[in-house]
Amino acid sequence: MQHFRVRAILACLRACVLIALLPAVPAAVVSVQALAEESPAYAVEVSDVTAKVGEPVVMHATLRIRDGYRILTSYNNRVIALSSFDDGVAFDRKVVPATVQEGALVFAVGLHATKPGKHPINGIFRVGYIQGTDEMSMVSVRLIASVTGTE
Repeated sequence: MQHFRVRAILACLRACVLIALLPAVPAAVVSVQALAEESPAYAVEVSDVTAKVGEPVVMHATLRIRDGYRILTSYNNRVIALSSFDDGVAFDRKVVPATVQEGALVFAVGLHATKPGKHPINGIFRVGYIQGTDEMSMVSVRLIASVTGTE
């Protein structure tokens, strides 16, 4: 009987702790998402593009390395998971490799609008960097842009 009481009290305590922590959860999630969206090593430069529906166009995205960091050139730096919110854009490749130009990673994303209007697109840069003399990191950075299809 006493074992049952101890278990009931512990269950009640766990429930109280969970209820007390619930207000802090959204703040924790927001701060983790904010950290995941930015890279300390790279500054992202992406321009929206406009093209006639069906005509190929290249969107250029550049990741500039910040002071104190170096590009990890031996890593397979690339952009992946390209998608369009409303299927208004088709991509030439599923994975786009980076080229190193003037100390920056440059991505040439081939695409074409499949219908008129403004279409939000996104993807994920998977890139590496070196900090200091020997600290290597591989990170994900968000690609967010828009493609406008004209007639």
